[in-house]
Amino acid sequence: MSDQLTPGVSASLTWVVAERHCTRRGDHDIFSTPNLVHLIEDAAIAALAPYLTAEQGSVGSKVEIAHVAPTLKGGTVTATATVTATATVTEVDRRRVAFSVVAEDGNGKVGTGTHERFVIDLGRFAAKLKELES
Repeated sequence: MSDQLTPGVSASLTWVVAERHCTRRGDHDIFSTPNLVHLIEDAAIAALAPYLTAEQGSVGSKVEIAHVAPTLKGGTVTATATVTATATVTEVDRRRVAFSVVAEDGNGKVGTGTHERFVIDLGRFAAKLKELES
């Protein structure tokens, strides 16, 4: 992992909410919380990507999310994962990277929280997974 990964690094991703991202509530299809978590994880992965070597990846270890507003099917949701040094979050501690996260749609904020990932060596991780298969 590059030493250039510091608080303040961020990435944003935008999804158009499709039926596969939704759960049904009454007469409405709304963006599901598991898909909110998926989008937030993808944004964090995108933030880390430029700072990892080809032999490295990351795994999620913690997610705390407040899903605070619905988004209807067809709406767009943007999630931002930010490594930050402010009181709202976080840190880079060796292989552990903590993020503050926010998701918004055209009507405002739909989710906020924190996410934590660990940088891993892909070769060692694959070897460990092979051991588990045995």
